[in-house]
Amino acid sequence: MAQSGEEFVSQVQYVAAGRAKSRSLEPLRRLLPFLKPYRWRIAFALLALMCSSAATLILPAFLRPVIDRGFNAADAERLKIYFIPLLLVAAIFACASATRFFFVTWLGERVIADIRRAVFDHVIGLTPAFFEVTRTGEVLSRLTADTTLIQTVVGSSASVAMRNAVMFVGGLALMFTTSLKLTALVVAAVLLVMVPLIAFGRWVRTLSRRSQDRIADTSARASETLNAVQTVQAFTHENLDRKLFGHAVELSFDVAIQRTRARAVMTAAVMFGAFASIVGVLWVGAVDMIHHAMTGGQLVQFIFYALIVAGGVGALSETWGDLQRAAGASERLMELLHVEPAVAIPANPRSLPRPAQGTVSFRNVSFRYPSRPDAAALNGFSLDVEPGEAIALVGPSGAGKSTVFQLLLRFFAPQSGEILFDGVDIADLDPEDLRRNIALVAQDPAIFSGTIADNIRYGRPDASDEEVRRASEAAAAAEFIERLPDSYGTLVGERGTTLSGGQRQRLAIARAILRDAPLLLLDEATSALDAENEQLVQTGLNNLMAGRTTIVIAHRLATIQRLKRIVVMDQGRIVGEGSHAELVARGGLYARLASLQFTSGMALAG
Repeated sequence: MAQSGEEFVSQVQYVAAGRAKSRSLEPLRRLLPFLKPYRWRIAFALLALMCSSAATLILPAFLRPVIDRGFNAADAERLKIYFIPLLLVAAIFACASATRFFFVTWLGERVIADIRRAVFDHVIGLTPAFFEVTRTGEVLSRLTADTTLIQTVVGSSASVAMRNAVMFVGGLALMFTTSLKLTALVVAAVLLVMVPLIAFGRWVRTLSRRSQDRIADTSARASETLNAVQTVQAFTHENLDRKLFGHAVELSFDVAIQRTRARAVMTAAVMFGAFASIVGVLWVGAVDMIHHAMTGGQLVQFIFYALIVAGGVGALSETWGDLQRAAGASERLMELLHVEPAVAIPANPRSLPRPAQGTVSFRNVSFRYPSRPDAAALNGFSLDVEPGEAIALVGPSGAGKSTVFQLLLRFFAPQSGEILFDGVDIADLDPEDLRRNIALVAQDPAIFSGTIADNIRYGRPDASDEEVRRASEAAAAAEFIERLPDSYGTLVGERGTTLSGGQRQRLAIARAILRDAPLLLLDEATSALDAENEQLVQTGLNNLMAGRTTIVIAHRLATIQRLKRIVVMDQGRIVGEGSHAELVARGGLYARLASLQFTSGMALAG
């Protein structure tokens, strides 16, 4: 179904939902589906955690009798009764801690790898409507910075928090058995300490989310600028871009410092409150020992448990900040995972006839881009293209030519009307099944980092070397490929920066030839070629177009004069059809465009 303007706005608001910040750790629950497959490893990690915590808690119990009995020559032989078990407890503690570290670290790495894959797999399937409002750099920031925060929590902070929670509960319970009076004082002190912990925790959570948003802005700014670095340098825009990026970095730094200041204040307040309370409690304990209300061993045992409890509270105050930041990061990642594609796959998709013929029909199609709901890109557009027929779409910029391709590829869905492929409404097809039968040559072709052969094979990864070579020959690309040092194994840079515009376009044409699809879409496929190469490529395209349905978007009318059918578009409608000669004789928009192009061409030639 088509996405309405209201639905689109709602989606945008959902993607930007970070502005409505949660104050709880509830978003971390959304990580549970990623943890569930590894529940046995989690169980082993928890078992190891319990063993290491128990070993720590049992140590003070062994120290109490040693202190109460004292040290003298008569008891020298008896000391091993106390110290050998201490060594065994230390060994258990070391082994359990190492086991916990391994399983927790493995879990953090595995879960983050799964989250990154899940987010990327989902985002790459979203339609262009999503990327109209979401910058690529922001998505990359969520895949890197946000997942790193979650990795810290899953692979470290969560384990530390749980360990200290166990130590806190266990130490508190053993404190009760040691001295009820002193423990009651400690509990009262802990409750006082928890108040600033909760208050500051909310503050840190808010600042953490703002910090991640600013980091995303920084990443988006850098990505956008670096992806267009040649344009930036050509227009001597470097200094202004440096200032803009520097401003984004400073905003990110300012929020990060605010977050750090909040965490520092929170940690200081909690730690001071905890240890000040311990000092006060020990003062009372020392008085009780002087009055023989408790033994020295009991007091030392209580001190150890009190330190364990205080250390647990202090560590929890530090990890609480990490948990708050991870909750914000988790919220941002889950937002991406919950964005639904504007064009959904039907519940029960139909299948295309085999083999596909490439018949195309537009029936009274009207379409407005979600981000521009007031302007109709197509308005009552109807067009039939027979199998094997080659037609051209011409018209001024904004006439709707590229929109025809966008809708045919099912990147968007029309608000009204229907589009048929081989007699089947494409709304009833799985978009992947539809696109397998279409080959596209864009005006600005995408070239990926990798080898020349990899780029030609992009649409058919299983193609043989011989098929790649034949496709490159048909596209007039073999002549420059075979002159390269490693021929088809030559590596090209990101976005094909090591190739000329004409070479990139010929690679894209070779890719489309190898695709061998029944419907061919050419978006001014020869626009970046010089006259000699254009003639060579045109020969290859003529061979490719034979027997295939072909729709050409043409800005240079000289490249389509030979076609029997040219469709003239203006403001989303068809305003004329016919051959070049017929349309020129008829007058109107096409005749005016032809006059401008051919007259200016002759003037330049003269």
